[in-house]
Amino acid sequence: MHSSCREAIKKDIGVLGTFIAMYCAGKHAAKGKTVIRGVGKLAMYINPLAFELCDECAKLFLYAASKRLICPYNPKPACKDCQTHCYGEPHRSKIREIMRYSGMRMILRGSISYIRKFF
Repeated sequence: MHSSCREAIKKDIGVLGTFIAMYCAGKHAAKGKTVIRGVGKLAMYINPLAFELCDECAKLFLYAASKRLICPYNPKPACKDCQTHCYGEPHRSKIREIMRYSGMRMILRGSISYIRKFF
């Protein structure tokens, strides 16, 4: 795998984690959180990020990150423009909900660079 491809995966997983962490902090504030750890190839992308998520959000993040890792497209299109939808239901609906929730908050905070790829 080329270093540019690894960097794109690293960036995409980081943005995805930021969206999920923002959603988790806002919607699951009362739930206990743990630092998410990946195994295998996921570890090199997830472990340095040290996101703290509830169990529900952690499972979704690991699922989504693993799907990003095996994406056959280079460069990867935005999910909404992709011909191959790799997320099964209910994950796909949940990610849409998270993107709507976190995306609006990022726009309000001026963090447009995070969401530029998705529009």
